[in-house]
Amino acid sequence: MSEKFLYETLKNKNADFNVWMVFPGIYSFSMSSLGYLWMCKDIDLLENINLERICTDTKTTKLMLKDIDLIGFSFSFDLDFLNIFKILDKHKIPLKASGRNENHPLIFGGGPVLSSNPEPFCEFFDFIIIGDGESINIEAIKSCYANKNKSKQEILRELTKIEGIYVPSVGQEEVKKISCTLSECIFTPILSEKSFFKNTFIMEIARGCSNRCGFCLASYLNLPQRFAEYEKIIESIELGLKHTNNIALLGALISSHPKFEDICEYIYKKSRENPKITLSVSSLRADSIEPNIVKTLVTCGQKHSTIAIEAGSDRLRKVINKNLTQEQIIKTVEIAEQNGLKGLKIYAMIGLPTETYEDLKEMVNLVKKIKNRHKSFSLSFSFSTFVPKPHTPFQWCAREDTKSLEKKQNYLKKEFHKLGVKAAFSSAKWDYYQALLSRGGRELCDYVLKVYQLGGNIGAFKTAYKQTAEMKGMPDSDFYTLREYNLNENLPWDFIQVLPGKEFLKKEYMRLLVNNQNP
Repeated sequence: MSEKFLYETLKNKNADFNVWMVFPGIYSFSMSSLGYLWMCKDIDLLENINLERICTDTKTTKLMLKDIDLIGFSFSFDLDFLNIFKILDKHKIPLKASGRNENHPLIFGGGPVLSSNPEPFCEFFDFIIIGDGESINIEAIKSCYANKNKSKQEILRELTKIEGIYVPSVGQEEVKKISCTLSECIFTPILSEKSFFKNTFIMEIARGCSNRCGFCLASYLNLPQRFAEYEKIIESIELGLKHTNNIALLGALISSHPKFEDICEYIYKKSRENPKITLSVSSLRADSIEPNIVKTLVTCGQKHSTIAIEAGSDRLRKVINKNLTQEQIIKTVEIAEQNGLKGLKIYAMIGLPTETYEDLKEMVNLVKKIKNRHKSFSLSFSFSTFVPKPHTPFQWCAREDTKSLEKKQNYLKKEFHKLGVKAAFSSAKWDYYQALLSRGGRELCDYVLKVYQLGGNIGAFKTAYKQTAEMKGMPDSDFYTLREYNLNENLPWDFIQVLPGKEFLKKEYMRLLVNNQNP
């Protein structure tokens, strides 16, 4: 009853094919997941398909498991596999595809984790969506429906004919990652008071990022950068404001939209007509924050915003391809404060390739300069540690060992405490295992299963690897995480064809790292 549908649902369906779409988290988070909800909306509009949304806190289901033909999982974060396994276990479905028979529904997954490197999880899915799901999901479900009276193997053989679908049991044939045009504006199709972002109408106005930082999966996995058409965005804003006063703009780098200032100006004018309108945005580009943009945010109730500077020195930002100078960062803070923002949250990273303590000292000195000039302006930092990601120029780079990273974190904690600036740090231990899952191959399937069986905590990740490695004769986990990979070695994810391709990534690696080796 708390849900409000912004699309015309099909009434009295005479459907004979049942699908569960599963979000591996609680309901309130699922209702803030734009990609998941949009996918569910598209499936719900298929005449012959019954759809039910499932979350980790779903207590009862309308569609009985015995009647379910297909189960799809959204897989956006590395640790989602723990909840995926939990949901399969709850319904007594064997976790591995090889353990399921013709009486079990087909199980598929999609999302950025599986699109970048599906291999550590491939044995748990009958098929996997590689790339943007808007069109492939529907094509896959239509194919499953058209072949519903055939055996699983026959259905899977038909699915291999669809570009962007990976069937692990068939083998690592070349799979092309699909990118949609994003000509329309994807928006929240169902509003809910129980959503994590209560009754918020979210619009994806940009996909991908023109900065192309060397470590950034969101940039390279989503090339080419695409923008929703301005007219479609305005139409979506008008639709959203008929149902709620809360608007949010989503994208890896929304301020790079060629009409971003016009979009902000339009929302600003609407807010002058209705002062109850609120606007929130994802991270802004530090070198393109304009007074009019800040004015719109402040008028619509936003007191703080977010930027990413990643590294402390101009030199290291050049290495990672973050073309942002210290002067531009300081200017950004000045514009933000002068136009009414009360503070900025700043994302940064520790352990980037070629990083030294001089780079960390420059980060501290930068913060000192900002604090001296803007004493009442609130600054807070969020530091993650570098994780090599597939399909990026830094996929070959070594990760710094955990003790060294923790020493750097402690140095920054101490210095930021002196300055009275809040700083949060990701767990270097957890990030280590994220790197393991990012760079591993199919041999890790038994490992992630063991992690789940041992409880999924940090201790389970360590113990499970030791047990699995002994059983399967695998190398030490540092082989995956701390090793610099050879540019010519075969990588587990090479069979996935992602623009602009591996040779381009090699050239970027050489340009960014080899040409900037000296700190």
